[in-house]
Amino acid sequence: MEKQTLPNSTLILVFGIISIVTCCCYGIIGLVFGIIAIVLANKATKVYLQSPELYSGYTNVKTGKILAIIGVILNAIYLIIVIFYIATIGFIGIEELQQEILKNYGM
Repeated sequence: MEKQTLPNSTLILVFGIISIVTCCCYGIIGLVFGIIAIVLANKATKVYLQSPELYSGYTNVKTGKILAIIGVILNAIYLIIVIFYIATIGFIGIEELQQEILKNYGM
């Protein structure tokens, strides 16, 4: 019998990568992709553990889950930093910092 690919194994890997790449988008987009990847990875792991001889692609699931966990951690840290900046200096202070940085780099 031919092995089937685990459902969503490639999608889990792609979402794990996207969660890391989008960690600088205020932490929200990557957090969503990371959580979805973790949930899908848990479901795929349960399916695989019921009958491992029927499925291939488990390495994609494991790798995607690890990347998603890293992405969730990075996005959570970035989101906490953004919330801290907004709470301490406000939106106007952030805009002033951005303008000062742009002025210093000659942009």
